[in-house]
Amino acid sequence: MKRFEGKVAIVTGASRGIGRGIALRLAEEGARVVVNHRSSAEEADETAQLIHAVGGEALVIQADVSQFDEAQRLVKEAIAAFGQLDVLVNNAGTTRDTLIMMMKEEQWDTVIDTNLKSVFNCCKAAARPMVKRKYGRIINISSVSGLAGQAGQTNYAASKAAVVGFSKSLAKELGSRNITVNVVAPGFVHTALTADILTEDNTRMAIEATPLGRLGTAEDVGAAVAFLASDEASFVTGQVLSVDGGLVMQ
Repeated sequence: MKRFEGKVAIVTGASRGIGRGIALRLAEEGARVVVNHRSSAEEADETAQLIHAVGGEALVIQADVSQFDEAQRLVKEAIAAFGQLDVLVNNAGTTRDTLIMMMKEEQWDTVIDTNLKSVFNCCKAAARPMVKRKYGRIINISSVSGLAGQAGQTNYAASKAAVVGFSKSLAKELGSRNITVNVVAPGFVHTALTADILTEDNTRMAIEATPLGRLGTAEDVGAAVAFLASDEASFVTGQVLSVDGGLVMQ
């Protein structure tokens, strides 16, 4: 099924993990995908190669989306290359986990800038061209930590909770222009970002805490993003879709 034939998507932080899973899913369904990365050129090229292997079209663009001008450049280069922008997935993220008594200001600022300011930066850049075309799908990646909190993650949870409030407000601003804004909140997904957290013991506890009894995959998240980016979700906006195996209910 080619739900995104003729569509162009930007996926930030698409060099690996969840971002790669999202980029691949959109490409498999026909989207031309801009693979964004900040400093992982080799891995971003691997994502593009995987897209090409399934018959898709990809363009790798390096940009630090936590910087306003870089996010503007990313969107401008994507539109210059493909002529339009239909889907924006704000996935770029990082962690600096520690208890607040030991947290340094730099650890707070880095997480807020990467996880939250980047969402503002990219949405700001994408809003005008989407409004002009009267079409757009924006999907922002949050986390169950942003919904329920997590010890040692005050910075990360704050950034991901803020993404939810930001998205709901933006959905109200852009809805009249046929632009939807939604959030996907993954649970425990084994990626490079969570490798330090999901030790053998922590993985066992995470699985036990998840009603479906397993960790999530990048493919699980990619499928949810693809739904919200599709025309099948044209009457869905301002919503948070938890892709967490039921973890947030606990």
